[in-house]
Amino acid sequence: MPAEILSVAEMYRADSLAMVGGIAGTTLMEAAGWAVARALRQRFAPCRVAVLCGPGNNGGDGFVIARLLRRAGYAVRLALLGELANLKGDAAYMAGLWTGAVESMEPTVLDGAQVVVDALFGAGLARPLDGISAEMIAQIAARKLPLVAVDVPSGVDGDTGAVLGMAPQAVVTVTFFRKKPGHLLYPGRALCGEVVVADIGIPESVLTEVEPAAAENGPDLWRLRFPWPPAEGHKYQRGHLTVLGGAEMTGAARLAARAGRRVGAGLVTIAAPDSALSVYRVADPGNIVVPEAELASLLTDPRRNAWVVGPGGGQGEGRRAQLRAVLDSGRACVIDADALGWLSPCKDSLRKLLSPTAVLTPHDGEFSRLFGDIKGSRLDRARQAAACSGAVVLLKGADTVIAHPDGRAVINAMAPSFLATAGSGDVLAGLIGGLMAAGMESFDAACAGAWLHGAAAAQFGPGLIAEDLPEALPKVLADLYHQENPPK
Repeated sequence: MPAEILSVAEMYRADSLAMVGGIAGTTLMEAAGWAVARALRQRFAPCRVAVLCGPGNNGGDGFVIARLLRRAGYAVRLALLGELANLKGDAAYMAGLWTGAVESMEPTVLDGAQVVVDALFGAGLARPLDGISAEMIAQIAARKLPLVAVDVPSGVDGDTGAVLGMAPQAVVTVTFFRKKPGHLLYPGRALCGEVVVADIGIPESVLTEVEPAAAENGPDLWRLRFPWPPAEGHKYQRGHLTVLGGAEMTGAARLAARAGRRVGAGLVTIAAPDSALSVYRVADPGNIVVPEAELASLLTDPRRNAWVVGPGGGQGEGRRAQLRAVLDSGRACVIDADALGWLSPCKDSLRKLLSPTAVLTPHDGEFSRLFGDIKGSRLDRARQAAACSGAVVLLKGADTVIAHPDGRAVINAMAPSFLATAGSGDVLAGLIGGLMAAGMESFDAACAGAWLHGAAAAQFGPGLIAEDLPEALPKVLADLYHQENPPK
């Protein structure tokens, strides 16, 4: 599936460029209606279908869908929001090809229906649903009718995933050419059900002019830069990750260290307070354990090229000084958990401390404490935070967003609910740090780490705890490796 994500404005631009290039709007609309009708036919045998058409191009799609479904043997009732005479352009043309009745938008249209097609409003809706539109959506929910949405479920903001007043739950949503942010950001993502991206004839070349800056996370974004070990390589070529461990919550640093080793770092060191060294030393035998008092010496070793700071680190001025020393050294660094709090007192001068080699990994609460009340969608907020901090920002959640200071952003949809368990964020920090140690650039490492994190959770399934994630990772990595290097 294509990785690029288009905003509503960018999608309008893509449509416009396709038409300027000689593709008629009616051709695009016919293809869109055909794609929705096909999706419905694949999921529902011939039955009674209510097609709800809005006053714009989404409604025009609805007229095409109704015509094609009737031709395929479905019993179709079509209702229009507004007057037939008020339809314009391509929508009016498609309405003229419909030979059945055009009913008023009333709940009685749903009587006897077994499936509903929502062609009321598309992704560009800018106001809450009200009046008869809202009443129809409420009736669909009350009657528990399965719904197929055109573009997005009506009421879902295509750019943010927010619900404008109310929106229906779709079984499947068919969108065109590329996904929009609202297909991936909650709550819109949940309301879309299965998302089908249909090719309606818009040429790929329009992307050159549209220049989308957002994408959906997946291996195609970073697989060519994944740091597989070379055939004649050795551990020192795979980088050296150093994790700063705390005195009490020692499990956090150990989880990060194990994840870093699993994902590809050649060596991993845990630097910890004297009081906890024995705990770390009896854990994984593959970790190097040293006193944190040696931090200055450790930072003089250029082979220690990536650091994870924060998991289980605790608080205190000494901790803030340690983070500052790591940042001043210019090393690639993941700043997670407690270390995000170490930054908070200096949040107004983040750009003086940070660079794109640093990855910040806040959840929503940490994000608000660090960046304040930034307005907009999760995509907007992550982008603004990356721009103002100068670092890569990974805003954690079921719809994680990774943003680079240059404006690039990725939405990660690979996030099973099983990840909601203590310690999973520490594993994520270790994955990103391990990939950076192995040579991956910070933004790619954040994207790859987030995807691998979710894929490992999906691989393990129910019952997952954080300790299981590094153990599930080899199967995920093996599958990824063999896609690139098929067995001979």
